Amino acid sequence: MALAIAIQMDPIDTINIDADSTFALALEAQARGHALFHYLPHALTLHDGRLYARARPLEVLRRQGNHHRFGAFEELDLAGVDVILMRQDPPFDMAYITATHLLELLPENGPLVINDPAAVRNAPEKLFVLRFKELMPPTLLTRDRDAIRAFWREHGDIILKPLFGNGGAGVFRLRPGDENLTALLEIYESIQREPVMVQRYIPEVRQGDKRIILVEGEAMGAVLRVPPEGEARANLHVGARPVKTKLTARDREICAAIGPTLRVQGLVFVGIDVIGDWLTEINVTSPTGIQEIARLDGVEIAPKIWDAIETRLAERANRTPA
Repeated sequence: MALAIAIQMDPIDTINIDADSTFALALEAQARGHALFHYLPHALTLHDGRLYARARPLEVLRRQGNHHRFGAFEELDLAGVDVILMRQDPPFDMAYITATHLLELLPENGPLVINDPAAVRNAPEKLFVLRFKELMPPTLLTRDRDAIRAFWREHGDIILKPLFGNGGAGVFRLRPGDENLTALLEIYESIQREPVMVQRYIPEVRQGDKRIILVEGEAMGAVLRVPPEGEARANLHVGARPVKTKLTARDREICAAIGPTLRVQGLVFVGIDVIGDWLTEINVTSPTGIQEIARLDGVEIAPKIWDAIETRLAERANRTPA
């Protein structure tokens, strides 16, 4: 059965069609005969208890410079679509959180939202992972400068991260004796009220930060992101190189430990980051990596994600009384 799919994402005009995971999902949905609509997160309107979006019908094409076509704008009653892909990029700010609340107001028998908006709201990347502390490197979350200095003395080489950043923004490495800690903390304190995440530096990052994609809590594939020389961050946004990789026994152990929680919470499409033997982040907002995995390893994950979505729809239909 053809489905109506609404995609809540950032502007599609400027995406990299060779890297964007939402584009790959849209192509797969279109190939299955589903109808696509696109709207921006700020285009949501709640009126008399019904949620609308100023949306446009969407056609996607794998053509550089001509990768999409829009129909005319319309007020789309989101209760009438079958699936909503919540795929806008962070920052995970109050606008993002508000969007999750609005989507949560849709009727219980309304569209299936992927990922579940309440679960997304409750699973910020650098906080959700703390539920699995036994899988993580030594980690500190605080605004206390003395606590950070003590952690630094204990571990010698550390990474500082803002809690709600993305794409490697605001991530710093401090080696023993570095004189910039106080200045960095002053910068953090001037722009945010949240604690800072501090972790022991993992030297294995020089061999790469592994992005593993899970669908319904099951590992489907991975790509290694190798940082360029002189760069502590392994994000593709800042020049990391995608490299073919395999899942190790430790990777599978990590996935087995977190998979059931992801599945129960409706987190269908998730990307986790593993450096060496350590889990560092769980990405649930708009995970990336499926196109790199397809190119390097020949594993097509977009069809697996749509299989999972269609299975959830069928199971829900079977539970609904006639």
